[in-house]
Amino acid sequence: MPFRADLSRDLQLRIFTRLTDAIVFEQFVRKKFVGAKSFSLEGGESLIPLLDLAIGKASELGVDEIVVGMAHRGRLNVLANIIGKSPREIFREFEDKDPDLFLGGGDVKYHMGYSSDYLTAAGRRVHLSLCFNPSHLEFVNPVALGRVRAKQDRARDQNRSRVLTCLIHGDAAFIGEGVVQETLNLSRLPGYSTGGTIHIIVNNQIGFTTPPGEGRSTLYATSIARMLPVPLFHVNGEDPEAVARCIQLALDFRQEFKLDAVIDMYCYRRLGHNEGDEPSFTQPALYRLIEQRPSVRDAYLARLLRLGGITRDEADEIVRKRYDWLEQHLGEARSSYCGLPPSSLAGVWRGYQGGPEPADPGPGTGVPAGRLRHYLERLTAVPDDFTVHPKLQRVLEQRREMAAGNRPLDWAAAEALALASLADTGCRVRLSGQDSERGTFSHRHAVWHDYETSVKYCPLQHLGEHQAPVEIYNSPLSEVGVLGFEYGYSLDMPDALVLWEAQFGDFVNVAQVIIDQFLASGEDKWRRLTGLVLLLPHGFEGAGPEHSSARPERFLSLAAEDNLQVAQPSTPAQFFHLLRRQALRKWRKPLIVLTPEKHAPPSRGRVPARRLRERPLPPGDPRPARRRHGRRPPCPPLQRQALLRPRSPTALAGPR
Repeated sequence: MPFRADLSRDLQLRIFTRLTDAIVFEQFVRKKFVGAKSFSLEGGESLIPLLDLAIGKASELGVDEIVVGMAHRGRLNVLANIIGKSPREIFREFEDKDPDLFLGGGDVKYHMGYSSDYLTAAGRRVHLSLCFNPSHLEFVNPVALGRVRAKQDRARDQNRSRVLTCLIHGDAAFIGEGVVQETLNLSRLPGYSTGGTIHIIVNNQIGFTTPPGEGRSTLYATSIARMLPVPLFHVNGEDPEAVARCIQLALDFRQEFKLDAVIDMYCYRRLGHNEGDEPSFTQPALYRLIEQRPSVRDAYLARLLRLGGITRDEADEIVRKRYDWLEQHLGEARSSYCGLPPSSLAGVWRGYQGGPEPADPGPGTGVPAGRLRHYLERLTAVPDDFTVHPKLQRVLEQRREMAAGNRPLDWAAAEALALASLADTGCRVRLSGQDSERGTFSHRHAVWHDYETSVKYCPLQHLGEHQAPVEIYNSPLSEVGVLGFEYGYSLDMPDALVLWEAQFGDFVNVAQVIIDQFLASGEDKWRRLTGLVLLLPHGFEGAGPEHSSARPERFLSLAAEDNLQVAQPSTPAQFFHLLRRQALRKWRKPLIVLTPEKHAPPSRGRVPARRLRERPLPPGDPRPARRRHGRRPPCPPLQRQALLRPRSPTALAGPR
C-alpha cells in the first residue's frame, strides 16, 4: 500500500478488532483474577494489530514460519491473540488447581512458549513459535536466531527467506542489556545470519521505575542499532494506522536487503510493572496524565466514528463477542481437568528422550580401523590448486603417520575422526567458537588457508559425495550471544552434533545466564531437550588463573537431578567415543567436556627428574631438611604423562 494513502475500511476494521481483542483480554483477566500478575499490555495494545499485519504481510512475501522471542510484558496477550494458545489453557494456569503436577519443575505462565498455525486474512497458514524465556529479558534473542537458522538449514533455505525472526523488546532492556549488541552483531556474519530480523520495541518510556534519563546515555533506545546499516522507524503507538504502515515498510526492506529492521513504537504503560505495583510512588505526575488518557482502542474508535468507518453498535458487538468467547473458555477451564501440558517431543524430536540416563548404552561407537585410516587420508589430502602453509605441512605429515599406525593419535586427530565418521554416515556437524577453525592452541587446523591466496578449504567438507554438512565457524568475540545461538540451533536440530568451544574454559563464565537459565534448567522448566556440547579447554599450564580452569565445580553442581553430563576424557580415544556417543544415542542431554590445553601427544620417554635443592631450616629445628623443586611444575609430570598418553589408532575401532 502507498505509505500515506488512507487505509481501506476492511483494514481499519481489522485493526480495530485486534485492538479490541487486546484490551478486552487485559480487562477480563484483571477482573476475573484479581491481584494476579499478568504484566499487562495496556498502553501498548497496538502491538497486537502490528503482529497480525506483520504475519499477513510476511506470508505474502513467502514466509511460512516465524519464530518470536519476547519478554513478559504483554506475553499472555500475544499468546492468546496471536500465537494461538487457547485462553482456556491460560486460565487453567491462573487457577493452578493441581500444582503437584509440576513439583520440582515447571515455570510461571508468562515465561512459557507455544507454537501453532496462524491463519492470515488472506487465508494463508503461517507456523508461529514463541520461544520459552526466563525473566532475563533479552537473553532469548540469540536463542531465537539459532532456532531460525536451524529451521532454514533443515529446509535448505539458502536465501534465508522462508523463516523469519521477530524479536519484541522493551525500551530499557534494548539499550541496557549487552546481549542485544551481541545479537545485532550476528546479523551479517556468514555463520549466524538468518536473512534479517524484525525488531519491535514496545517503548513504555520507563524501565520498571527508572525513567529514560537514568537508564541510557542516548537520545533513543534504538541508538545501539545504528551499528548496522538498517532503518530505525520511530512511530506513535497511539496511531495504529501509522504502526500498520511501519510494519509493512519494515518487512519490504527485510525482504529486499535481507537485513534487520527496527520499529520503535512509542507508547506507555498504564499500570505498574505488574498488577500489584503502584507506579505513582516514583512517577506521580506521569501517572496522573496516564489515568486521564483514553485507551488506544477508544481513541481509534473515536477516529473511525468520525470517518464513518464503523458504527457504535458494530463496535459494541465486537466487544460483546470477544467477552463471551473469553467467558466460555473460563467456564471450561474451571470445569475440566488441567493435566500436564502436551509433550514437546513431537515433530523432529519424535523418538528422542530426556530424564535419567537409560540403562541401555545405545549403539556402539567403534569404527573399523580401515575406515579410520581412510578418513585420515581424506583429511590430509591437499587439492592440486591449493598451496599449504609450510608449517602446516608438518602437521599433515604427522597425521599421515597416524593413518599408517606409526604415530599415536593426538586429541585433534581423534576429534577430526569423530566428526568425519559422523558426517560420513549422515549426521550434521556444526562447531563454532572463538578461533575454532584453527583452534586456540594451533591444534585443530580444520580449515586451511591457501598460503598464496588465503582461500579457505575445509577437508571435513570433502569426505564424500553423500556426506552430511560440516560447518566450522570462527565466532565473534562473544560468549553469551554465540552460546545462546548454538543452544537455539540445537533445539531445532536434534539429529545433529552441535558444539560450542570457548577460547579458554574460564571464559564460559561470561555465558553463565545461558547455562543457568536455558541449558541446565530447560528440561525441568519447559520440557525442552538439547544435546549441545560445550568444549572447555581446562588445564593448569602456568598461564594464570584466567587461562587455567573451566570451573568444573559449577557444572557439577548444576548437573544435579540429571541436568548435565560433565566429562574430562583422559585419552584421545575417550574423546572420540564420547563425541560419537553424544550424537548416536537418542538420549539428549547437554555435554560439558573439559578438553586439554596441550593437544600434542607427550613423549614416551621417562620424564627427567627436576633438580631439587635443600630448603634451609632455622638452627636447632629438629625436623629433617625438606626438599623443594627448583621451580614448581604445573602439575606432577608423571601423572600428566599417564593421563594424556594416547592409544594407538586401532583403539578407536574397539568397543566403547
